[in-house]
Amino acid sequence: MRYSLTIESLHTTYQQGNLTPTALIDELLAQADSHGKDSAWITRLNREQLTPYLQRLEGESPETLPLYGIPFAIKDNIDLAGIPTTAGSPAYAYTPTEHAFVVQQLIDAGAIPMGKTNLDQFATGLVGERALEVYGIPANAFDPALIPGGSSSGSAVVTATGMVSFALGTDTAGSGRVPACFHNLYGVKPSLGLLSTRGVVPACATLDTISLFSLTADDATKLLAVTAVYDDQCAWSRQHDFAVHGKRYGKAPAAFRFGVPLETQWQTDAAYTQGMHQAIAELEALGGERVELDCSPLLAAARLLYEGPWVAERYHVIRDLMDSNPEAVHPITFQITQGGATPLAVDAFDARYKLAEYKRQADTLISQVDVMLSPTTVTHPSKAEVAAEPIGVNSRLGTWTNFMNLLDYSALAVPVGFSERNLPVGVTLFGPAFADLSLLSLARGLEARLMLPLGATGIAHPPLSALTTPAQDGTLELVVCGAHLEGLPLNHQLTERGGVLTKATHSAPRYKLFALAGGPPKRPAMVRDANGQAIEVEVWRLPIETLGSFLAGIPAPLGLGQVELADGNWKCGFICTAGALNEGGEAEDITEFGSWRAWCAHQSHSTKNSIA
Repeated sequence: MRYSLTIESLHTTYQQGNLTPTALIDELLAQADSHGKDSAWITRLNREQLTPYLQRLEGESPETLPLYGIPFAIKDNIDLAGIPTTAGSPAYAYTPTEHAFVVQQLIDAGAIPMGKTNLDQFATGLVGERALEVYGIPANAFDPALIPGGSSSGSAVVTATGMVSFALGTDTAGSGRVPACFHNLYGVKPSLGLLSTRGVVPACATLDTISLFSLTADDATKLLAVTAVYDDQCAWSRQHDFAVHGKRYGKAPAAFRFGVPLETQWQTDAAYTQGMHQAIAELEALGGERVELDCSPLLAAARLLYEGPWVAERYHVIRDLMDSNPEAVHPITFQITQGGATPLAVDAFDARYKLAEYKRQADTLISQVDVMLSPTTVTHPSKAEVAAEPIGVNSRLGTWTNFMNLLDYSALAVPVGFSERNLPVGVTLFGPAFADLSLLSLARGLEARLMLPLGATGIAHPPLSALTTPAQDGTLELVVCGAHLEGLPLNHQLTERGGVLTKATHSAPRYKLFALAGGPPKRPAMVRDANGQAIEVEVWRLPIETLGSFLAGIPAPLGLGQVELADGNWKCGFICTAGALNEGGEAEDITEFGSWRAWCAHQSHSTKNSIA
């Protein structure tokens, strides 16, 4: 098939009358049949099984259904009604009578399920090599001598090779991001609880997410618009104000700060090191400011995943099968999972306490920037390398993925190019929970610069429509000049509300600074004046939902207005009208100090001298 399977491209083709969903499905089936048995699939639906989904589209169109006629695949640990769910084990298999919640949302939106895909058994692995012989191992779409990546191996392969437009995977420790990286795909690891996991065979129920494989950032966003629905019957679903069609997805911001781990911490081979440098350069070209950060807390948290209670959680899922039919479990999966049978309860608490400390440190770290950049994985091993060292290689692949769900972060695998061997190279953008759309907005900015071919199809990237509305991340930057500066008495009013210092700078040289009566012991007033000078200020980023309570404590005559900074940008900040300075006659001109902090220090020194 030589045309694009992106959602927008298919819908345009449908609207032009050049294709119908039925014709598309017949062509995809014929293409799959011509390849014979394909280990990327565990179950492919035949024409008869697909007919009800096609009939469902009669009388509909792309205008009425957002995923009208879009073919997709489902990792075989996610339920599709009437089709066995195996989780990679025939002995475990069962046939559900209902679709998984997310699958139902997609079908209701017009998507067509083409079948169930192969995986590392019980979603335990990042290599894609832990499938049983009865199913075979999916072939990497770029080089069959290399691993496909797992555990969502089949979902990545069928998307990259043009068998479907998108696919569902799961991601507990990187199972969606690693195979996406190996196949030139966008791999969405949603925030925990954003997508319901009802109808998913758990690996670690407390950490599991359904992941999305897509060809473009726009496609991923459209899929989230359909699937990011609160499910009151799912214990792990979280209430959220996630609005895909709101202001959080749009044009990448003109200026932002992105955190990068110290290069000594990357642990990447030459190709992935080059990929990181390329991503850094592209983000800087988009307007980003690089901030190097010591990511030790993240890496320490990652090491907990296979040392603590989360192995016991995996054991909890399949212990009956391991006891009754151990031969039905892949040997490496058995070896790893068996370790969850012996830890004491106190070990679980020890791990949770460690994680809480790493979480505190990690949150403080990433709060310094708007987004984090990291490798997705550190290398692309061969099948032979994995066979020689199955557990060690797998562990290295998870260096930059294992901590994401443990720390409750959102993450997105992003393609950035190809190595000298013409193999895909990618990176990961990540941030706090529910930053999913901000990550996609930035990824879309990278996508527009790179315009890589689609997956492994060799099909050129279709033109991208222009996004004119800047993405918003639910925060507001605020300029402060007085007692709210870092280290001064009222700074806690910002930090207690989740405020983060983004820049210490100065105003443009057109302001005067006054000390007004009242406050602890006086209040600053910054007034725009052509005869003024540059005043020390700080820019703080506050969650919008906390802004109201913060402003409620700001007394008149201070208020919000626009402050011009030294770099020429205007930002919201505290100002005072010139007329208010004459009220009471107690305004002291302290402009000469250039800073509220410097004036306070002068006052303190003068007081000490007078006492002496």
